[in-house]
Amino acid sequence: MENVIDVPTREQVNAVNQEIFDTLKKSLGFVPNLYATMAHSGNGLGRYLAYQNGKSSLNNKEKEAVNLIVSQVNGCVYCQSAHTVLGKMNGFSDEQILDMRKGNSENEKLNALVKLAGEITENRGRVNAGSTAAFFEQGYTNENLVDLILLISDKTAMNYLHNLTKIPVDFPLAPTL
Repeated sequence: MENVIDVPTREQVNAVNQEIFDTLKKSLGFVPNLYATMAHSGNGLGRYLAYQNGKSSLNNKEKEAVNLIVSQVNGCVYCQSAHTVLGKMNGFSDEQILDMRKGNSENEKLNALVKLAGEITENRGRVNAGSTAAFFEQGYTNENLVDLILLISDKTAMNYLHNLTKIPVDFPLAPTL
């Protein structure tokens, strides 16, 4: 399938998004295509980045574990690829990344998180009581559960954007499972 829309350049977006592009380029070295695609909306990119960068009770490793399983369940090659890179930057090995994409982790606490995140995503919020019990047994709290739902919604939005638009992946492609 061809791209539904093109990735806009800096010159094709409004002044607010141009400033965001400049900030992304300074901090990341480039503007990821999926972020750039959000700039078709005059407010979308800024609103999304504020949401994505909001404080969370989940640490960076936990967030990447969730991003990996949600992107896998939603079949988003772009986000699987981006979060493979980010997972490595947060200390995960290639094998750990593949395991989390399969819905598992050798770390019991992360395993409970990944399993619950995968089940929430796959079943649209309807989960087995055992999954939430395992999550809480590993020391997660109500605050963590709410933050997990917010993180899943964040990643699902990006997964859907890529799955619909099919814009080019500008990260090394994640291995197929």
